[in-house]
Amino acid sequence: MATLIRVDQIAAYEGQEVTVRGWVYNRTDKGKLCFLLVRDGYGYVQCVAFKGDLPEELFDRMVRLPQESAVIVQGTVRKDGRAPGIPGGYEISVRDLQIVHEAALDYPMALKEHGVDFALDHRHLWIRMPSQWAVLRVRAKVIQAAREWLNANGFINMDTPILTPNAVEGTTTLFETQYFDEGSAYLTQSGQLYNEANIYAFGKVYCFGPTFRAEKSKTRRHLTEFWMLEPEMAFTDLDGLMEVEEQLISHIVQTVLRECQPELKSLKRDTTRLEKVQPPFPRISYDEAAEILRQIYEQESDPERKELLRFEWGMDFGSPHETELTNRFEKPVFVYGYPTAVKAFYMQPWPGRPEVCKSVDLLAPEGYGEICGGSERIYDYDLLLERIRQHNLPQEAFKWYLDLRKYGSVPHAGFGMGVERVTAWLCGIEHVREAIPFPRTIKRVYP
Repeated sequence: MATLIRVDQIAAYEGQEVTVRGWVYNRTDKGKLCFLLVRDGYGYVQCVAFKGDLPEELFDRMVRLPQESAVIVQGTVRKDGRAPGIPGGYEISVRDLQIVHEAALDYPMALKEHGVDFALDHRHLWIRMPSQWAVLRVRAKVIQAAREWLNANGFINMDTPILTPNAVEGTTTLFETQYFDEGSAYLTQSGQLYNEANIYAFGKVYCFGPTFRAEKSKTRRHLTEFWMLEPEMAFTDLDGLMEVEEQLISHIVQTVLRECQPELKSLKRDTTRLEKVQPPFPRISYDEAAEILRQIYEQESDPERKELLRFEWGMDFGSPHETELTNRFEKPVFVYGYPTAVKAFYMQPWPGRPEVCKSVDLLAPEGYGEICGGSERIYDYDLLLERIRQHNLPQEAFKWYLDLRKYGSVPHAGFGMGVERVTAWLCGIEHVREAIPFPRTIKRVYP
């Protein structure tokens, strides 16, 4: 009997009879020959049928098969460097074909150009296209590699609540909901605060799940619902935090390069710079970054671009600023020591400089900007209480969080990694909306 295989295994079955189950992505017929490009979720393979090898009725149905018809193909694997597909280089000489379902003729995502809005309206079908398939497979590998490294380095996964009674990074970007008779609850901006409780039980933890930001941002780097990986560590300072980040990110990048070559090749991704992503990463202070940006601003002669690059100490970086900074480095770069005023309430102040906090952002090259953001956390009870009051946050909602500073408080640190931003960077795509199966933006909650 023919062996049932996945398309990504095809190289191991040259000359053998195999069965592949999947869907017709494309069809071309040339008289007595019919070419089906079949996808099975693991790859795309060309299946070649000769009229004389099949019953006439079956061949006639094959040459009329609509895109996305479901089929079971049986045939012999043949090596051919010209054969299209992912990974490509092999094709199947069809000996038999079963049509499981003949798709309707009006497939919306037919093989032609589609506008972005149309494609997003049909996202449930768009994800079948090779480019989207490749991006989402890379995303899955990013998640797998991250868990792999964390689990191997003493971290334990702790799930944190999606519904929370308080804000993590400011009340203006919360999605609010009525929680029975308990008043308002909010969709989480981060699992960090709960992870800070978890480290006192487990030392090193991480959570991974959806997070929500109600800011009305329309940039190519923002979604209203995205997935974030958040490690947190007891007895860790800013330097230790950066070491973990660069090791984790390097492991993710090298794993994707090693195990997602067919996907990256199909995306035409130039991996030259990705191959250099190995520890250590360059580190510059916010003060140094501000000076670099000041010099760039002064040297810029184009008025429109000059306005985009305008920067003063105390501002947070915008996309043009991050791009200019990362253009000076071959690897991701750490920028540490941001002004306290542009960061969250829980960040530890810099010794002797209360206007600066012990925070760090990791900026990816090639214009992809911040992929990780973290800090040392305030571990002194009185200082944390003062910050909560300064930010006009409800003290009662943070009582449990303040308790952590009363019973065994230690220096600790953590960061969040945006899965979609890392995926977009590795795939070389323009917008993070393609790096999640069903994106949510300020204008889109369908499908």
